Amino acid sequence: MAITGGSLLNSVPAPTKATLQSNYLDLANSTNAGWSQQYIPDLMEKEAEVFGPRTISGFLSKVGAEEAMQADQVVWSEQGRLHLSYTGEITDGDAGTVAGGQITLAKDIDGVGLSGNNHGIRINDLVIVASSEAVAKCIVTKTNVGSSYVIEVAPYGAATLNAAGFTDDQGTNSVTVLVYGSEYRKGDNYQGNSTRQANEPDFKSFSNKPIILKDYYEVSGSDTSKIGWVEVSTEAGQNGFLWYLKAESDTRARFTDYLEMAMLEATMGGDASDVMSGAAVAADDLVDDYLEGESATFSGALHGTQGLFDAITTRGNVTSGVTGVNAATDLAEFDAILAEFDKQGAIEEYMMFVNRSTSLAIDDMLASMNSYGAGGTSYGVFDNSEDMALNLGFSGFRRGSYDFYKSDFRYLNDKATRGGINDAAGANAIRGVMIPAGVSTVYDQAVGKNIKRPFLHVRYRASQTDNRKMKTWTTGSVGAATSALDAMQLHFLSERCLITQGANNFMLMQ
Repeated sequence: MAITGGSLLNSVPAPTKATLQSNYLDLANSTNAGWSQQYIPDLMEKEAEVFGPRTISGFLSKVGAEEAMQADQVVWSEQGRLHLSYTGEITDGDAGTVAGGQITLAKDIDGVGLSGNNHGIRINDLVIVASSEAVAKCIVTKTNVGSSYVIEVAPYGAATLNAAGFTDDQGTNSVTVLVYGSEYRKGDNYQGNSTRQANEPDFKSFSNKPIILKDYYEVSGSDTSKIGWVEVSTEAGQNGFLWYLKAESDTRARFTDYLEMAMLEATMGGDASDVMSGAAVAADDLVDDYLEGESATFSGALHGTQGLFDAITTRGNVTSGVTGVNAATDLAEFDAILAEFDKQGAIEEYMMFVNRSTSLAIDDMLASMNSYGAGGTSYGVFDNSEDMALNLGFSGFRRGSYDFYKSDFRYLNDKATRGGINDAAGANAIRGVMIPAGVSTVYDQAVGKNIKRPFLHVRYRASQTDNRKMKTWTTGSVGAATSALDAMQLHFLSERCLITQGANNFMLMQ
């Protein structure tokens, strides 16, 4: 029998609710004379599952949790750093009421700009002043010198900062200032800023909003009884010769994947007029109205939501690897990653979800640590004979005080999802993500106290009357009759957002 082959793999859902000639064996074409031929074809009724498991959902259920919400946005706060450290520039290395110099502070150590006299450096604080030119131990002699951000310091062992090896105006963030203690004379009282003596704890507040996702499938009443010659099997385990079972199941499985893909890929957008008209979104629109407290525009605007990749890009860490193509291909890159994690909190266990090329690169990196790796595989110990199947993969490793557990991320490999995007994105492709294991302690404004939650969790809308985690309902006159429509409509809806707490402990691999 002849086979009518398509030019492409059948990897795109059919737009019509029927079996198509382009999708299945054609028994009516001119080559085999159709059903008028005298020979009975040996028909294979079972639909072949050529793509394996086609769904990609399940990632978030492994590394996070789900929790109900009842508001238009989720607001949470995260602890600030305990110690005081800032960047700035030396604006006058010889100035000061005492021999020393002036430093204009610009940002905190995480790169957040100072505003409204919110630095915590006080008179008599001991500080380390460091740049590429020199390092000096100093004492703060004056604050608020003409500006809230200008301090005067006097170095130990040198008359001025210039004499200690520093030059003026090397750049806005060329100098780092770290408070490491204080020194007072006998009988000295506290001397601080005129507006504040004591340092108050600082925290950072973040928010996200849910988005509404919808999909539906419709089949006419007549087509629900249409018998096909192909036995279909669904992702939910159903099977039979009714084609609408296949189409309905595929719609449901695709929507379930969308729930996870949106939580990974979504970003904040501009106003609804910009998004719906296709107009360019201005850079300042990326901070949406609701983040600025303008809730009046909340109901009518399409703001988007912040997914995992965007949260890590804006608030976390990104590594492009030594080669710029595959991240983490040698220990030097991992050592750089460890150094960054040391700066952020030193969480000692991480889950790595990576694509195939990065997974193999890590395997090769670990295998190269074997002294026999360059000259061939080693065998002979622990009954590892040459006749055994050789395991060339690694599920995890320990480096320094950190444990890394590696797992393949199907979403990054599948050509119909991120795998195809990665092929086109080149150096901007996402190769994997490192997620800290365990929980974080945060202040929840809805609960009114500190609670512990996984670093990742999904918030979905729910109340006593409506749970919008994953709603499914049927309308029409087929099955449970709800209207005069001679069809069955299956509706899917969810309203959710992803909360990424402690994004500074995450690493995106590009």
